[in-house]
Amino acid sequence: MGGIAKPLLTLQGRSLLDRTVEVLVDAGVGPIIAVGPLLGDAVDVDWTREEPPLGGPVAGIAAGMVKMPAERVLILAGDLVRPDAVVHGLLSRRAEDAAAPASVDGVVFSADGHPQWLAGLYRTASVRRALDRMESDRNASARALLGGLAIEWIVDQEGTTADIDSPADLARAREELEETP
Repeated sequence: MGGIAKPLLTLQGRSLLDRTVEVLVDAGVGPIIAVGPLLGDAVDVDWTREEPPLGGPVAGIAAGMVKMPAERVLILAGDLVRPDAVVHGLLSRRAEDAAAPASVDGVVFSADGHPQWLAGLYRTASVRRALDRMESDRNASARALLGGLAIEWIVDQEGTTADIDSPADLARAREELEETP
């Protein structure tokens, strides 16, 4: 996408960031911690920066986890087309599985057989333990960090976890949401 801040791309007249924050606020999720350069001034968002800047998903997750006081953490990509469906899908699964055994570390979407690590609800302690094991490699992939956790999968058969990685993805998302560019 040529270095553009993808969370600032717009769908349905609002940035991807604003759409995600709105869903989280409406769902009563908090605190909302965004990692990266300051992209907005929403009072509901606590901004932090990964080290090194632009260091990848593990560096971002590590930076966000420093500020996370909650027992569970939603880890979401900043370029989701349908953050409402992702958040509600994860939170409803948590409600259904309130009695889930302590051996389950998280609930994560899987699309086309591929884990969507940045569309998951995790036990905070489990993510912190995984980060401790990777202490020296903040440039690793989300799979390297989270792939060893005990995960319950939500199979995404409806494109719930679609994200925007190219201009074609943005055009497709706008078309699917019946929007003109």
